[in-house]
Amino acid sequence: MTSHLRLLEPLTVGSTTLRNRIVMGAMHTRLETLDRPTERIAEFYAARARGEVGLILTNGYAPNPEGRLEEDSEVFDDSTDLGPHRVITDAVHEAGGHIALQILHAGRYAKHPSAVGPGEDRARINPIAPRMLSTDDVRDTIAAFARTTELARLAGYDGVEIMGSEGYLINEFTAELTNYLRDDDFGGSFEGRCRFPVEILAAARERVGEDFLLIYRISAIDLVDRGMTGQEIADLARRVEMAGADILNTGIGWHESAIPTIAASIPRGAWTFAAKNVKDAVSVPVIVSNRINDPDLAEELLADGTGDLVSMARPLLADPDFAAKVRTGRSEEINTCIGCNQACLDRIFTNRTASCMVNPRAGYEIEFTRRDPRVRKRIAVVGAGPAGLAFAVNAAELGHRVTLLEAGDTLGGQINLARVVPGKAEFSELLRYFTVRLDKLGVDVRLGTRADADTLASAEFDDIVLATGVRARVPAIEGVDHPMVMTYTDVLAGHRVPGRRVAIIGAGGIGFDVAEYLLGDAEESLDPKAFRRAWGVDETLSAPGGLTGPPRADVPPPSRQVTMLQRKTGRLGGGLGKSTGWILKARLRQAGLRMIAGATYARITDEGLHYAVDGQPALLEVDSVVLCAGQESERTLLDELAERGVRAQVIGGAGVAAELDAVRAIDQATRLAVAI
Repeated sequence: MTSHLRLLEPLTVGSTTLRNRIVMGAMHTRLETLDRPTERIAEFYAARARGEVGLILTNGYAPNPEGRLEEDSEVFDDSTDLGPHRVITDAVHEAGGHIALQILHAGRYAKHPSAVGPGEDRARINPIAPRMLSTDDVRDTIAAFARTTELARLAGYDGVEIMGSEGYLINEFTAELTNYLRDDDFGGSFEGRCRFPVEILAAARERVGEDFLLIYRISAIDLVDRGMTGQEIADLARRVEMAGADILNTGIGWHESAIPTIAASIPRGAWTFAAKNVKDAVSVPVIVSNRINDPDLAEELLADGTGDLVSMARPLLADPDFAAKVRTGRSEEINTCIGCNQACLDRIFTNRTASCMVNPRAGYEIEFTRRDPRVRKRIAVVGAGPAGLAFAVNAAELGHRVTLLEAGDTLGGQINLARVVPGKAEFSELLRYFTVRLDKLGVDVRLGTRADADTLASAEFDDIVLATGVRARVPAIEGVDHPMVMTYTDVLAGHRVPGRRVAIIGAGGIGFDVAEYLLGDAEESLDPKAFRRAWGVDETLSAPGGLTGPPRADVPPPSRQVTMLQRKTGRLGGGLGKSTGWILKARLRQAGLRMIAGATYARITDEGLHYAVDGQPALLEVDSVVLCAGQESERTLLDELAERGVRAQVIGGAGVAAELDAVRAIDQATRLAVAI
């Protein structure tokens, strides 16, 4: 039925037998901030357990108030009501799964006045300086970790994961970067820096005995100056094992690192070499993590001895049935995480609740309870971009008879523009998923068919849904019809090739995508070695922190000169994703992208683009001008239907053209399919 035998193999650790090697990694969701939080969280995890994931790791809970990540973050101590947690653990167990509570002390990353750390140095990403923990404070914190472990067992959890990576408190103790001033037993020498995690594990094991899972998340590569070397990481791993850890999970990089770790622009499996270093050092099972979203890669990593389990956090946001689909030989039907971060990490980093671009049900499972429609309808969907595809698939899954009409000769619409941009090749997986599902569900797909109002009006459709998308906006600039001018669609669709000197008008997400298309290196996002070379990562792990030098120091010069302009006076790229925008801007700065803010456009002539900043005229001598100045909704068909008295519903860019927002389009389409 399936070739993923190793991935599906059960694993017994102590008295616990996991049904397969798939782990749902811990992630912040903020679901606790929504209405009906206990019911919502229980169903969120239970859905993944029903989907047959082997082990679920919860989001992080602080062992004491100082350890909270934010003022309103949850603490798991003697003041905690265990009742809601028992609802969650019962739900997972009834679905056949196992669940472990992650214990996370934020350390100097805490965004509240009570932040603490091994020293008083402020983190680069946090304006709050921590208070230095005294020796007694450290011992109290060790006791707090142990008590939280004990309480987790009382709440029905199968184990805990002690968070020792990503630059949080325990990781701050193990690295010289943040623990170089202490002169007590918990600092100074490597022996002293290891003492904190070792004593936490020993104290936790003493509290709960041998038949409770203790998972330690170790930083497999710090990616910061004066971080641990590979040898030190291996030594720490052995000490942690001796102290009582049943499983080691591998974390990658500190949150303040200048090296990206989990975006789509990082190749799949880019960090597996770091996990192998941990695996080779210990005899207990090791979990491989970061940028693994494909069952074939997961199987390969288990088969070649890189690890014993595979952690997939966001991939299980995207598809809660990932494991079940692998087991039943339906891997091609997996709704693959495309690593975009737009609806998950970007929302978390801007104080919103996480969901998933490709699966808007994530986090909202209680609002999407499946129910068969009272009437099975005949529905016409016009447009096969992300909104049209999402609606067609979801409506067909509910039993409606769907006809999908697309004027072009391929499915995908704007997806096809996104997936040619370096770092966005994962969008091809979204198109693959939709294509497979349309076929499996028997949707009547008609490519090369331009829908017209008369045909739709005369056909016997119960509902008409228009997902006709957007067209590039052409600004009113003198000379905008010059032969050197082209739209972003012309460029990304391959219809026109810009010259060596290019001006991009517009600095939104599309403008940056075009710049990356013209200047970027596709190999870097697909080949782990090319990625590590570009970002200065030491795959031998001999250098402190795993760094060889400044990121992107050896990147060859670009073949084009590109200048991006915007009318607004603020910084360019301010609207890019919180977790990914900095990566894109770092690459483009290295590639020589010039950015001009506060530009007013005068005219386009054979000489180039005439513009002014602060009233001072200037000329940009270019061969090509690419328009990325926004979009306009394509609503012609809607107006024509209205003239004939035919009602239609509009989704995606056809409704709101601001930016190319696939998150909004897919969410809107999914919700309409359920409600129609």
